[in-house]
Amino acid sequence: MYFDNFSEFIAMGGHARYVWSSYLIALVVFTLNILLPLMARSRFFIEQSRHLGREKRLGEATEKSEANNAPGS
Repeated sequence: MYFDNFSEFIAMGGHARYVWSSYLIALVVFTLNILLPLMARSRFFIEQSRHLGREKRLGEATEKSEANNAPGS
């Protein structure tokens, strides 16, 4: 399809509402397909670092408790 000027291109021969809304929906889907996995990955690493920190603190507390309860101390 050939357009004589930019205004006709934007109007898309009277179908602009459908054409541009389709482009907008596609852009939103592509953007979400990129952002959602990145956000999930970030949340995963944050949760894992918190989990490892908790395990480390619990391990240190357990070692101190065992050292205090050891016979001969």
